[in-house]
Amino acid sequence: MSRIGKLPVAIPSGVTVTVEKDNVVVVKGPKGQLQQKMHPDITLKIEEGEVTLVRPSDAINHKSMHGLYRSLLNNMVVGVSEGYTINMEFVGVGYRAEAKGQMLEMSLGYSHSIIFELPTEVKVEAVTDRRANPKVKLESCDKQLIGQVAAKIRAFRKPEPYKGKGIRFIGEDVRRKAGKSAGK
Repeated sequence: MSRIGKLPVAIPSGVTVTVEKDNVVVVKGPKGQLQQKMHPDITLKIEEGEVTLVRPSDAINHKSMHGLYRSLLNNMVVGVSEGYTINMEFVGVGYRAEAKGQMLEMSLGYSHSIIFELPTEVKVEAVTDRRANPKVKLESCDKQLIGQVAAKIRAFRKPEPYKGKGIRFIGEDVRRKAGKSAGK
C-alpha cells in the first residue's frame, strides 16, 4: 500500500486542491466540489500541479493510511474533473425503470412498484428501448456515493443464477447454474 501512497496525484487544469483547518482537503472542479477529512499524521504538499502525501514513519498504520488517503484524494480529483458513471441493466420480463427527477421508479416483479429517492449529488437517466432491457445510467463526481447508490439499487433484485433475471451492471458476468435434471 505504501507504493500507492508514494505516487503523486496530478492536478488537471480547472481543478483546485486546498487544505483547510482540521486537515480537511477541499477539491473543486468543473463537475463539483468534494471534501475529505485527512488523518492528522498525514501531511499534504501541493506544488506545481501535483499533490504528494507524506507519512511520518514506516509504521504499518501509517503506511496503510498513506495509501488510503492517496487513493481517496485521487478519486476526488478524477471525480471533479471527469466524473463517474455506472450503467445498470434490468433483465426480466416486465422489469421497468423510470426516472422522475431524483426519484427512480422500478417495477421488478413484486406486487408493488419500488420508488427509490436518490441523493442530490447523483444524476439518474433511465432508457427503455423497444425489444431491449431497460437501462439506468447513474452519474456523479463522488465515487463512494455513486457506488453505494448502485449497490442499493442492485440489492432490490440481485441477478439469480438460474434464469439470469435481476438488476446487473452492464458488462457484469453472471454465473449460470444448470437447473433440475429430469429423469428417473
